[in-house]
Amino acid sequence: MTNRIAAACARAGRDPAGVKLVAVTKGRTVGEIEQKVVRQGCLVLGESRIQEWREKAGQLADEGIEWHFIGNLQRNKVKYCRPFHTIHSLNSARLADELHSQGARLEHVFRVLVEVNVAQEESKRGAGIAEAEELVEYARGLQFLKVTGLMTMAPWAEDPESIRPVFAGLRELRDKLGLVDLSMGMSNDFEVAIEEGATIVRVGTALFEGSSA
Repeated sequence: MTNRIAAACARAGRDPAGVKLVAVTKGRTVGEIEQKVVRQGCLVLGESRIQEWREKAGQLADEGIEWHFIGNLQRNKVKYCRPFHTIHSLNSARLADELHSQGARLEHVFRVLVEVNVAQEESKRGAGIAEAEELVEYARGLQFLKVTGLMTMAPWAEDPESIRPVFAGLRELRDKLGLVDLSMGMSNDFEVAIEEGATIVRVGTALFEGSSA
């Protein structure tokens, strides 16, 4: 995996140190995570279900894991989210308000990415381009939120080249808004995402079922 990331960075003239690999551990056992990910040196893990994360976090507490929340976040689960390094799925002002409220209670600033539905797929969550701009500005005004970037889930495609414009569109919006992070690219398309500027890639299947190279 590190070789593939490095090769994609080389094609784009980028430093591989500028790309963070988040291992998607949804549905994986603690044993699988330890063998396939942690022992290979990847200590950045992404979970999309709070209850599943709480069970795993307790068993991996001594491993020095950096946890990211990458799924749809329900407002009633925000109270559990302080341990996450980054929340990738801020998709509404109501969720921003709840994060801010919990942050005030905990005296904690939540690091967040605004989720953008660049491809405007009806089956996907996330704000449209215009709505995302408004949400970023709104969240920037909340004391206990720190908006560092944007996230998107591109449509699945047999040929990842066909969805390059989705990644380019998110990068353009990021640059317009003066943000830093771009969380985009998964097992099937992360190399194209890196070529288009991804700073965070979320990879599961390619790590657990493919080669570790």
